Amino acid sequence: MRDVRAGLADVARRAGVSPATASRVLTGAGPASAASRSAVLAAAAELSYRAHPVARRLARGAGTRVVFAVRDARAGILRDPFVTRAAAAMAGVLDAYDIGLSLRHVGLECGADLVELAADRGLAGLVLAGHDDALLGHLPAELRARTAAIGAGGADVDSAAGVGALLTHLYETGRRRIALVAGPSWLAASAPPLAAYTALTRAAGLPSRVVRGDFTSDRGRTAARTVLRRWPDTDAIATVSDATALGVLQFLAEAGVRVPDDLAVTGFDDIPLAGVLHPALSTATHPVEEIAAAAVRAALGEPSPVTLFPSRPVLRTTSCGGSASTA
Repeated sequence: MRDVRAGLADVARRAGVSPATASRVLTGAGPASAASRSAVLAAAAELSYRAHPVARRLARGAGTRVVFAVRDARAGILRDPFVTRAAAAMAGVLDAYDIGLSLRHVGLECGADLVELAADRGLAGLVLAGHDDALLGHLPAELRARTAAIGAGGADVDSAAGVGALLTHLYETGRRRIALVAGPSWLAASAPPLAAYTALTRAAGLPSRVVRGDFTSDRGRTAARTVLRRWPDTDAIATVSDATALGVLQFLAEAGVRVPDDLAVTGFDDIPLAGVLHPALSTATHPVEEIAAAAVRAALGEPSPVTLFPSRPVLRTTSCGGSASTA
């Protein structure tokens, strides 16, 4: 449990001044009247206020903004629901420190972008998503202490457990020809769900049917078409994002395939839309906000004791059969 302690806003409220004035008094970083100074110091003493380590770091001039850099082949990734949810959570954390958040797309070959960020004196921290292991190992030295990752090697969801639970449910309800729409091969975060799928198919002696996706509904449509063309007897399609699953469901509906009677479908993320679709989508939880908050705190020098966040299945009979349950 995180310690409950007085923050800058509490001191300002007790002293009857603005947070900016309280900050100037407590950091010595700007002017304040004698009356304000006296009130702020008295309030700080009464509340046993201790400056947060991140606040102290920022007061020393360690930057005024955090960059959330999303590495992907598609510039449109910045409109992805995962990105917008993560950015909103980071902004909420950063508001307490009065520093800003910039959202930036970087391509798969992003070495020049990282060199540019390393030279940015206004950069308080960098949160990187869409990375691979090689990229983390080649960060400019100036960035390493200020960089945190979302995904493998950083704050991440236990996608192997979430996807694995859905795959197990499919198997236990009689599905034996299960295809997986996996994430892109260049993305480190694609590996755990694929490993869960491989483990189940090998242990159960099932055929392996894997196609690659990119977390979009368009790719879900294409993937479903590919699966049914290659393996027309497929009785379940598992995906690693709800957006992909939506595309799968759309294609199946147009092709006259009944869900879940002919073919079951599962997603991942548990977006709000998943529960109101017809058929409602079986999926697994993805605590994006908690992950993003942990990552941005780590970028500011406050690492979280938790780096792997749980994912739990949300089963809905209308898309995968069996008994319904919620996480």
